Amino acid sequence: MVELVRRMTQGDIERCLVIEEQTYSMPWTETIFLDELVASGREYLVAEAEGAVVGYGGVMLVLPEAHITSLTVDPAQRGRAIGTRLMLALADEAREAGARSLTLEVRASNKNAQSLYTKFGMAPVGIRKRYYRDEDALIMWVHDIDRPEYSERLDSIRAGVEVAS
Repeated sequence: MVELVRRMTQGDIERCLVIEEQTYSMPWTETIFLDELVASGREYLVAEAEGAVVGYGGVMLVLPEAHITSLTVDPAQRGRAIGTRLMLALADEAREAGARSLTLEVRASNKNAQSLYTKFGMAPVGIRKRYYRDEDALIMWVHDIDRPEYSERLDSIRAGVEVAS
């Protein structure tokens, strides 16, 4: 069970790099993580379970939009709602910053991730050809995240995760 979602620190990067290597064919480097941590308008979070980082995510704030830059869970920890908890925290960050919409790119073949994002109200709006070295990306978007109805959606997701814990 996820015990904590908190801000990423430089000390978390080594573990995040391991998760990147286990997950992606073109993983981020330490330099990319360091640059993202200090970049203006970026927020990066980690999920911890049993004292270890088991996932991380980031959001780039270009108000009134927020762009999910990364959402990655340790392959050995998938299926435990870690991605959902991180997505909730990233949506909260975006809303608190004043974002009105949320967008991301996801591999066209990654149906599990697409299902998660759909739960958050995101819908496909286009394709970025060859976004990844070996695959296209599906662009997903949700508008009106600043509205009370979206807050209710997040509350419902949050309640479902808490019941499952």
